[in-house]
This record gives sequence, C-alpha cells and structure tokens, in this order.
Amino acid sequence: MTTPSDGDTREKVVSKLPAAMQRDLRVRAAQHGIDIQHAVEAGIDAWRGLGANLPRIETTGAKSFSTWLPADQWEDFRSDCTARGVSLIQGLSQSVQVWLEKNPAPEIQRPVVVKRRVVCNQKGGVGKTAITAGVGQALAEDSDQLHRVRISKALAALLREDEEPSLLEYEDLPGLGLRVLLVDFDPQCHLTKQLGLTPLPLNGDSLTKHMAGEAKGPLGDLVVEVTEDRFGGRLHVLPACTDAFLLDVKLSGVRAREAALERALAPLEADYDAILVDCPPSLGLSMDAAVYYGRRRPGEEPGNSGILVVVQAEDSSADAYDLLTSQIEDLINDMALELEYLGIVVNHYDARRGYIATSSLQSWMDLKDPRVVGVIGDLKEQKEAVRVKQPLLAYAPNCDQAVALRALAREIS
Repeated sequence: MTTPSDGDTREKVVSKLPAAMQRDLRVRAAQHGIDIQHAVEAGIDAWRGLGANLPRIETTGAKSFSTWLPADQWEDFRSDCTARGVSLIQGLSQSVQVWLEKNPAPEIQRPVVVKRRVVCNQKGGVGKTAITAGVGQALAEDSDQLHRVRISKALAALLREDEEPSLLEYEDLPGLGLRVLLVDFDPQCHLTKQLGLTPLPLNGDSLTKHMAGEAKGPLGDLVVEVTEDRFGGRLHVLPACTDAFLLDVKLSGVRAREAALERALAPLEADYDAILVDCPPSLGLSMDAAVYYGRRRPGEEPGNSGILVVVQAEDSSADAYDLLTSQIEDLINDMALELEYLGIVVNHYDARRGYIATSSLQSWMDLKDPRVVGVIGDLKEQKEAVRVKQPLLAYAPNCDQAVALRALAREIS
C-alpha cells in the first residue's frame, strides 16, 4: 500500500486485484519511478475514457489491494462500473491493465563505453573478491523483479554504535539488468572458487597467456556463465589460473605492458555493459596493467570507469591504502592518465569491535576524496555463501550484506 502524497487530498480505498497483476504493478511503477497510487489513478482515468466491453480479466482468487486515490475519484469510478455492468474488481483490474499497456517496461540503459571497475588493495584479506562478486551480481539482477536495497542515507547511521540493522531504511527497486563480466585476476582463484567454478588448467589458455601473447584460442572461449535464474544469463566469469603467479615475470618482456590487460579483454567488451576486475594483493606490474585498464578513455563520461578501493576499519588498511595510492599516482603522472577513484568500500565492518572499528570508520568517512561509497557488515551470510559456493545475492538475497551491495552498485553505476 502507498501513502498519500504531501499536500495531496486523497482517500484510502480497498478492493482486490489478481496477485500477478499486483506484482506487475509494483514492479512497473518502480521502473518508472512513480508511486503505485499515481499509476492506479492514471489507469482509472484512462479506463474511464475508453468505451465499454473491454476484454474481461480473470480475477478468480484476487487478493486484497489498497491504495490512496484523489477525493471523489473512487466514487465516480464506482458509478462508471455500475453503468458498464462490471464489478469493482473487474473495473479496477481493467484500469491497471490499461496503465500497464500504456507504460511498458523501459529499456535497459546501456553505456556507450563499457563500464570498467578495478577492485583493488595490495593488502590481502580485506574482501576484494566478495565486493567484486557482490557488485557484479547486483548489476546483473533481473530488471523485471524488485530487490531490496539499503537507501544511501542509512550509511551515516552505521557510525552510531547503537543502531540496529533492522532500523536502517530500505526500499524495493527493480534490478539493473546489466550484462556483467567478472574477471578473476588473482592467481589464488578466490573469485572463481567462491562462485562454484573450476580454475583454468595450467596446460591450457588463460588470461595470463593472452596478456603475454602466448594464447592459442579466443579469450571468450574461457568465459563461464553463472547459472542462477535471477541473473538471467547476464552474469559471466573469466576464471583464473594459477599461472597468474608468473604474470609479472612474463609482463617484464611484453611491449607496452601496462596495456596488456586492455589488449586481452578488448575482444570481449562489446558483449558486456560492465567488467569488474578482482585484483591480486600486489603492487607489481599486474597492478599497473589493472590500473591502466580502469583509466578514462577519450570521450568516456566521468565516473563510467575507475578504481574501487576495498579497506577495513582498522589501522593496517590505512597503511596499505597509502602504498596503493602512491603507486597509482605515480602511474597517473608517468603516463599522463585520466583516472578516477570511484570510492572506498569499508568491508567487514562491525561496530561491536569497539573504538578501533568506529574511529577507523570515521577516519575513512573524513577522507572525502575519495569518499566512502559503501559500508558492508561482517555477517555470517557471506561466509555461508562461500562455503556452499553460491552467489551471495542468490543464497541470501535479503540479508544486510546483499541490500548494502545493491546500494553500492547503484552508487558507483
């Protein structure tokens, strides 16, 4: 049920609608960014302007439905239903159907240049892989379904130790429906294994071999789909191979080695809206190649691509962050790159750990540039999803980590 708009004189009405139609109405209204009450109002107005004898809608088993309509509209609608010889439920169902037909689902907005997000930190154990996977899943979720999202203003509430997760504010939004490629760029193969996939064999092709100019077949042949219904064939993974431990050595002899990752992935870019690179905990040549891949290309809009840094609310993350940003700034200056920080994600956060956690989070929040774009709690669902080798947003789609990852995906999309 929606609530009356501010300054709008409306009255609550109660009727029934088929369950499937209620679901479609909720989704379609969210897709168009309007309240359900305004969609129903527009549908009734359109229905009243049409002739009688509209196709009947099957309303057997209709469920209770309530909304708020302008004063007197419901009474006028009841009179029209009587005059046309249809029940209120039938008339309301026809009105909603008219609105749905006049307002089809909007097309997914595809980026002109593929979005490239490089997820990094040279410190291990901060959860880069979980953030890469979670953001990719959030980007790929079905746009014809509603998914729970933690609204951005709730982020500040996490600074208060007494805030309960249940008190944070949420909204249900359509999925983003983007075509996403997750690139496991870490020789430890964590991303590959966490999603239940098999690392590439040492005796076959791999991303390392493509970057070193030693590949025998197309890189696209190595890509694997994440087969979960909620992603609708839109979420793919380029698995890792343990030969990536040798990547820095191989890159030392490659021409224009900073562009090696871009050259390798270029043939795949036309098939995707977003490519996320899960970087290894390294400051070597492979990191240079990843940073170069995230640069802004000529004609690319600001914020379309860039670096996402994952940290924890503790002191060692701050030290690692300084080393990482020093390397990135050196590369920017040496190669005259246009490179953006998409933001900082504070991962594994738990205010119950006391002053170290809360004061560290405040320090990250105070940084401002780059700004904190997400705070992800240290909760059991992520660990459980890893154990059962399932995507988090499929395993526990409404857990606090899932709704926070959806907010993060929207914040940087």
